[in-house]
Amino acid sequence: MNILLIAPHPDDEILGCGGTLLRHKHSGDSIHIVFVTTMQEAHGFSSERIQSRAAEIACIQRELGASIYQLPYPTATLTDSDTLSLIPELSTLFKSISPEMVYLPNRSDAHSDHGVSFNAAYACTKVFRYPSIKTIMMYETISETDFSPALPENIFVPNYFVDISSFMEQKLELMKVYASELAEHPFPRSIKALKALGTLRGSAAGVEYAEAFQLIKHIR
Repeated sequence: MNILLIAPHPDDEILGCGGTLLRHKHSGDSIHIVFVTTMQEAHGFSSERIQSRAAEIACIQRELGASIYQLPYPTATLTDSDTLSLIPELSTLFKSISPEMVYLPNRSDAHSDHGVSFNAAYACTKVFRYPSIKTIMMYETISETDFSPALPENIFVPNYFVDISSFMEQKLELMKVYASELAEHPFPRSIKALKALGTLRGSAAGVEYAEAFQLIKHIR
């Protein structure tokens, strides 16, 4: 099965789907990850940091056996106007990959890069143009999904759970690749918080650890 995950930034794929991606790898599925944004010197990132981020991505690629696609949009700058160019770029990837399952960031995450990424990617899921797609799900990103304004239209509704009990420790090790994104509890992107969320979602699914998703569409 071809899996396509849209990640606004490197680390979102592990925060939201790390255990699930490891399950896909274990099942022999073909994993494709699109990073929508990238660090650039023109936007305040040092050449050393850009190189270290490239090394982090290469490590994740090896560990997941994934195909990685990096789009050129500067980190933390996406606006609705970028959608005009982002949709055709993503559309080309969707058509070449022919994914059966698509993972998208939650549409109402606090970070604007996430919302723009969702809108552009979701435009590439119309069944009459992309007939390979059978399942579309939104994933939660700790420190973004949970910091969205507490309004009814922003609620993430977990209704699809993946048992990652056998992969939780591997997920945490993968997250440590992005060491600069982590800090000690009570920082939301901490190992303790990630494990706690896995425990919470696991309790809802009757397993030790789980990742939760909001199912948007499933065609059987």
